[in-house]
Amino acid sequence: MRLSPFPLLLACSLSIASGAALAADPAPEIQRPAGAPQSVGAVHTLRAIPEACARLEGAFSGEAAQPYRYAAVRTSPQCQPRARFVDYAKAQPSLAKGWKLNDVIRVPSAACPSQQAVVRVWRLPADNKPVLDGQGSARVYLKDAKENAVAGKKLPPLTMYAADMQLEGKACGG
Repeated sequence: MRLSPFPLLLACSLSIASGAALAADPAPEIQRPAGAPQSVGAVHTLRAIPEACARLEGAFSGEAAQPYRYAAVRTSPQCQPRARFVDYAKAQPSLAKGWKLNDVIRVPSAACPSQQAVVRVWRLPADNKPVLDGQGSARVYLKDAKENAVAGKKLPPLTMYAADMQLEGKACGG
C-alpha cells in the first residue's frame, strides 16, 4: 500500500507556519482576558509594577487625534525601586535584545465597542541574584555600599520594563 505524501506535506507546512506566527508575536509571560470596557474620561489602572514603584494608568479621551492616553505613574515617593521603567522608544525592546513580552493588556472602549487600547509590557530581566550569607539571607550593609560607591564599583544591573500602546479595531465616527 502506497501512502500519499500530501498529509506529510500539510503537517510540515502547518508546523512551519505556526513557527513563523510564534516568532512574529510571542506569547506573553502573563496571560489575562480583556479588561472591562472603560468610558471616556475614566482614568483606570492598567497594571501595577511594584518592583519599579510604578503603575500604568490610562483613559479614553474621546479625541480623534489621541483617543487613548496612558502613562507610567510613580506609586509612592517612599518606594525604593528594584527595577526601572524606561521609555519604550529609547529602549526599543525586542526578543533579539533579550527582552521578554511580559504582558498584553486589552482595554475595550465603552463608547466605541469596535475599538480597544492594547498595551504591551516588555521586561528585560537582570541577572542580579543576590549573594546569600551563611544564614541564607541577602544582606546589604550601608558601610559596604558607601565603600563600593567611593571605589567607583559598578552597581548590579536592574530589571527593566517598557510599555507600548496601540489602538486596535475600527474608530467610531464622531
